[in-house]
Amino acid sequence: MQEYIRKRVLDIGTYILESSATVRQTADVFGVSKSTVHKDVTERLPLVNEKLSMEVKHILETNKAERHIRGGEATRKKYQEL
Repeated sequence: MQEYIRKRVLDIGTYILESSATVRQTADVFGVSKSTVHKDVTERLPLVNEKLSMEVKHILETNKAERHIRGGEATRKKYQEL
């Protein structure tokens, strides 16, 4: 793995851990695609830092479980503004 990718993987993992950010939010902050963020945290991070990987995985699972709530809030907000 190239050094800049290794650094990005660690930076992304640390960012998600500290901010509980979603994959989409993280992609916006780092200027990469959602696919890149997902691949970094699911495939590359376990190879670089197993402990961080497990903690990030837990946060992403929580985000996934709550996404239907966030989607409903966004829709409600959209129609309240009209």
